[in-house]
Amino acid sequence: MRSYLYDNSDADQRELHDSGISVSLEKLQELGIEYRQLSGNATDNMAAIEKLCQERSYKNRDEINISPSLLPGYEEKIKIFFTEHIHEDEEIRFILEGVGFFDVRDKEDRWVRILVEQGDLLIVPAGIYHRFTLDTTNYIKAMRLFKEDPKWTPINRPEADKNQHHLEHLRSIGVSN
Repeated sequence: MRSYLYDNSDADQRELHDSGISVSLEKLQELGIEYRQLSGNATDNMAAIEKLCQERSYKNRDEINISPSLLPGYEEKIKIFFTEHIHEDEEIRFILEGVGFFDVRDKEDRWVRILVEQGDLLIVPAGIYHRFTLDTTNYIKAMRLFKEDPKWTPINRPEADKNQHHLEHLRSIGVSN
């Protein structure tokens, strides 16, 4: 995992967009982002996933393969994933293969780019503005964890600005609205 301020250039969203300004894990934690590196063998990693599921009451999971050849409607889905949005639930991703980017808004409403790859587990809190894209390899396989039935319901900006989960997130990180 690597995180830094997004450079806001007009280049392909799948490029690094590295501004050269690093963002520490501590700063991510201040935004409510949780990160874990699971670099053991498959058995050890699954034991860690099971423990996480028990700790956070995750009941369901699935795996998603994102690439032009594996995801029906790939181009449309990538546009949806990269549209700025929130969720009313945490978004939990354990990267099994490939590389992608989660962009999240910081306290100053700047984009922070988080590069994730195999072994990275990221928990994005409910209510934080974020978006997702692949890197230039156009492939990622991730395990998704859910507290209830698997669902992915984005609420796009600006509609989400007054959403209770977004407002609660802002309060939790010390941002007045």
